[in-house]
Amino acid sequence: MKTFFFYDLETSGLRPREDRIMQFAGQRTDMELNPVGEPVNVLIKMTNDALPSPSAINVTGITPQQTLMDGISEVEFCRFVTEEIFLPNTIAVGYNTVRFDDEFMRACLWRNFYDPYEWEWKDGRNRWDILDVVRLTRALRPEGINWPFREDGAPTNRLELITKLNGVSHEHAHDALSDVYATIAVAKLIRERQPDLFKYLLSMRGKNEIKRLVNLDNKQPFVYASGRFENEFNKTTVAFPIAPGRNGNLLVFDLRYNLEELLQNEDVDNGENMFYPIVKELCFNKCPAVAPLSVLEKADGWNKIKLSRDLVEQNLRVLLKHPEFAEQMREKYEKRPEFPLASEPEGAIYDGFLNDTDRVKVAVIRNAEPDKLVDLNLDFDDERLPGLLLHYKGRNFPEVMTEAEMEQYEVYRKARLEKQLPNYMAEIEKVKDDYVKQELLLYLQSLM
Repeated sequence: MKTFFFYDLETSGLRPREDRIMQFAGQRTDMELNPVGEPVNVLIKMTNDALPSPSAINVTGITPQQTLMDGISEVEFCRFVTEEIFLPNTIAVGYNTVRFDDEFMRACLWRNFYDPYEWEWKDGRNRWDILDVVRLTRALRPEGINWPFREDGAPTNRLELITKLNGVSHEHAHDALSDVYATIAVAKLIRERQPDLFKYLLSMRGKNEIKRLVNLDNKQPFVYASGRFENEFNKTTVAFPIAPGRNGNLLVFDLRYNLEELLQNEDVDNGENMFYPIVKELCFNKCPAVAPLSVLEKADGWNKIKLSRDLVEQNLRVLLKHPEFAEQMREKYEKRPEFPLASEPEGAIYDGFLNDTDRVKVAVIRNAEPDKLVDLNLDFDDERLPGLLLHYKGRNFPEVMTEAEMEQYEVYRKARLEKQLPNYMAEIEKVKDDYVKQELLLYLQSLM
């Protein structure tokens, strides 16, 4: 039976491949959004090779010392979520989880020798994101829900503001479990007030479903909601597929704009100018909120996003007169790496998939008792894995390391901490809570 698992993380910073998960909270529900079982709320110990961002600690209030006192290790956490949380037929869902929390989950699993992807696709598993559901609902079917605005009058979709305006209890914003309950409540609100749209977007979360609507074989304009688009139009536009993107993604053009007018002001040969955000890379595996143009024919949809069918058709005709533009955009994206180069094996998660031989060896490592790691000699094919294993032992099982391994790990650890130190000290000066500031200084002293 399919279930949702709503989850949220509090992290030591904003960089998934470098920072750490400090809190994991979640609640399983059935497909009607009714709770199933007890909520989950755990702290994860900070590792000895990472300094948390004081700005992040200032927001969450979770100090590294709390995680060391009350938390479980990353090794225990990875075993817990893979064996007890992300079960077969589970849809992992949250608020901006696809672009943030899911990336932290992948990085954590990778550096602890778990497959970074299976939890989100294998055995009927899937993922979804309520933030894009909120964006498209606000743009096309806002009736029945109170929507917040910033002080300057611009629309905003911050979770704590939506809950406040709609009478949803959300007492501790930026606490993971409180944010989980708030996300479930917002999902229920949309499901009750706009059930057809909720059901449609739920059915369109998979790559294959999206590709049937958005593809290069049968190019059609489509409705697209994304954080990349302007606030003025509730983050929603009509887009058109123009060229292949990186890693199986797709480049799409915002038909709100006339290409010939843009070309008069833009230097297409300028590698720094990617027509941001008029040309956007749609990622099929990130649950984009897309819909056919027919949704605009109902409930005054065209006016709601400040577009007209005539304008879209006119801009499409202009776009199709310039096939060279699509090729230029494809070449520019092709040359741009999707992820910056990593300086350590933990960050090299996207540098390639493991072959079958290394996958077996990785399973041996994660299933091995600590004392069995002492004499474990594995001849890896992937050049990332020897360094990853050394750091894995250094973070989790230093007692099984040889003297030479410990010296090597300490060189890596101290260099990593010293690289983070300038920003750490600069951010500490901005922390207003004296207790948090003192705790962060003491934590730094203990690590260095």
